[in-house]
Amino acid sequence: MSVMVGPSFAAWGAQHPGGFGGNITVVDKVPPDMLHLVGPHWYQFPPLDPLWHGIIGVVCIIMCVVAFIGNAMVLYIFTGTKALRTPSNLLVINLAFSDFCGIVCGAPIMIINCYYETWILGPFMCDMYGLAGGICGCGSIYTMTTIAMERYNVIVKGLSAKPLTTKGALCRIFIVWTLSTFWGIVPVLGWSRYVPEGNMSSCGTDYLNADWLSKSYILVYAVLAYFVPLITIIYSYWFIVKAVAAHEKSMREQAKKMNVTSLRSSEASQTNAECKLAKIALVTITLWFCAWTPYLITNAIGIFQLSTLSPLGTVWSALCAKASTVYNPIIYGISHPKYRQVLKLKFPSLVCGGVETTNDTQSTVSGVTNVNSTEEKETA
Repeated sequence: MSVMVGPSFAAWGAQHPGGFGGNITVVDKVPPDMLHLVGPHWYQFPPLDPLWHGIIGVVCIIMCVVAFIGNAMVLYIFTGTKALRTPSNLLVINLAFSDFCGIVCGAPIMIINCYYETWILGPFMCDMYGLAGGICGCGSIYTMTTIAMERYNVIVKGLSAKPLTTKGALCRIFIVWTLSTFWGIVPVLGWSRYVPEGNMSSCGTDYLNADWLSKSYILVYAVLAYFVPLITIIYSYWFIVKAVAAHEKSMREQAKKMNVTSLRSSEASQTNAECKLAKIALVTITLWFCAWTPYLITNAIGIFQLSTLSPLGTVWSALCAKASTVYNPIIYGISHPKYRQVLKLKFPSLVCGGVETTNDTQSTVSGVTNVNSTEEKETA
């Protein structure tokens, strides 16, 4: 894709032969039907260099291809393999579905606008872009929060916890999408609104509006869709790590008393697989929050006027958010033994490194063993 050609750039160049000088702003190429959505803040900035639009477009294309293939593989393998169709793995499928929809709905639109170097799709598509991004983004974070709570239920509570059933997993998924739809649709209905961001190639919440109706949405959204899930995840994994550490210490002490190298039995190995997967899930969640934190910071700067936001600065928060759809399938492909086995069987060219052999007929995600019960059996 050439960054110095195209309808938008050609028209702009004909009207402004002087280049980027004078009073030209990033808003000049915005279509008239979108101008009422552009905040006065952006009129002080010159247009982005077309090279930046080209770079952003190429990055979006790469992320779109990788995320599309990765999440499609997760959906295909987890839904097409009987041993992986377990209640807990329904949450993994839901996460991949949310990421898949997010990248399909978001990246192509941003690529088109990068080619034309401004938002050309009109106010309705701006609302739909923001709506899809809000629903899928919340869908991912609430699903990851649910996964963390389920890991806590399995590893920390142990036999005292109620096992997750298919009905229970579907109920949790329904709640996830209900909450996500609420947060995504209320800006369309009047609580805040979706507007072009500073780079004019994507749309997001109106964080520069001084109206408290807009500010209240961002503040409540930040608390209930960012901080509460984050605190829940930290709480869950803090006690998971403590339980894992106590379990490993007990195993070492028991092995020392029995003068053996290891007490690893098949049940203990399954528990170890559960603990390993919990650590992998923690990495996944950490990467997700690293991807969405720039958006939180951008929104906070906007509503509290902590600094001056530039059009190029808003690009990175949008790209980081889209990058979250790339992480999950890669991490699960690397860490999930049963997933890797099926992937090697059906798509051997996509497997990197060796594949662990296991006789476990169920996904390690859905095991119901627990640290505490294993320790009791070992010391009996």
